[in-house]
Amino acid sequence: MIPEQRARFNAGFTPEKYRSFLTRLEAACGIPVAFRNCETPCFFPASLIDRMSRDGCDLIRQLNTPEYRAISRQAVPPKFDVPGEPDHPLFLQVDFGLVREPSGEIAPKLVEIQAFPSLYAYQPTLSSVYVDAYGLDGNLQHLLSGLDPEGYRRLLGRAILGAYDPENVILMEIDPLHQKTLADFLLTEKMLGVRAISITAIQKEGRRLYYQRDGRRVPIRRIYNRTIVDELERRNIAPPFDFREDLDVEWAGHPNDYFRISKFSIPYLRHPSVPQTWFLDRLDSIPPNTENYVLKPLFSFAGLGVRIGPTREEVAAIPAEQRHDYILQERVDFEPVIETPFGKTRAEIRIMYIWLEELRPVSLLVRMGRGAMMGVDHNKNMEWVGASAGLCE
Repeated sequence: MIPEQRARFNAGFTPEKYRSFLTRLEAACGIPVAFRNCETPCFFPASLIDRMSRDGCDLIRQLNTPEYRAISRQAVPPKFDVPGEPDHPLFLQVDFGLVREPSGEIAPKLVEIQAFPSLYAYQPTLSSVYVDAYGLDGNLQHLLSGLDPEGYRRLLGRAILGAYDPENVILMEIDPLHQKTLADFLLTEKMLGVRAISITAIQKEGRRLYYQRDGRRVPIRRIYNRTIVDELERRNIAPPFDFREDLDVEWAGHPNDYFRISKFSIPYLRHPSVPQTWFLDRLDSIPPNTENYVLKPLFSFAGLGVRIGPTREEVAAIPAEQRHDYILQERVDFEPVIETPFGKTRAEIRIMYIWLEELRPVSLLVRMGRGAMMGVDHNKNMEWVGASAGLCE
């Protein structure tokens, strides 16, 4: 997107440099990363990132009104309705693709919005490794809102730790040692001292929760929640506590926000960046040109169950009692904008936010792909695709 930076990077790229980049990344994380990292970072004009950051703030604020909060109560499943919701989410992600408007200008279009933590420790590490491994311009920025690495660490620490000692805070996941995002968990511990603990290893006594740390039983005062509820359901895992119970614990990322701000939110958004979207059960009839739409289950992660250009028969096959759990969204053709040796490649850009006293965009996450979908699971056996970083002048 910044032609001079892109031309310079591509001209100087070698497979040896990429191998060195992967070696440095593994050393920084302490393990091999379990998903593909692209050969290149992306170079974005600051004006484009500023626009996406502002658009994301506008969308988030539309969903933080009394009216929407009342509507979104229905999105929270009763068996996972956790007490003690805060006034606003702590962590938010807004994903954009890039389209070419009739004027020729490149503009962002919403892909997804989610109130759930992303790779807050991994992504800045990845960005820094790109800069160091390839000897890139030191003035390129990967943090937003004027943050430097130490300011970012302090802000993330306040969000995750709250007022507690790191040993009384856990990162809660399902079997974290076997998750693809383990590198992020290890970097979170390295940065803040917070350990990743499987939800099944938590112990409950009365209203309090505990875990084992270095042979000691340690009380849990705050949970950095990385547990995807639909994975609990899919794997038929019974947690050792009831989510509905009034436990003596704080949440760094309240579980209800995962449902409240999600694909469920998109039909309620009004913004030029938002594709037309309908709840499937509220459509009077199935459109004849379903190839121009995307069918998405409301509560799935990493693209599970998404059907691009479904047939009318596939849409009609969704049982009536499940249609309220699906949206039908206008299909958007994202513009390939990243020049690579394999042709122009699409980029999906995530603006990552932390909302303490104020809503702040803090970092960028990028996925590159040439397939129909952008996730790292959907661009296999290709080069110059996968997880990447966004760098701005």
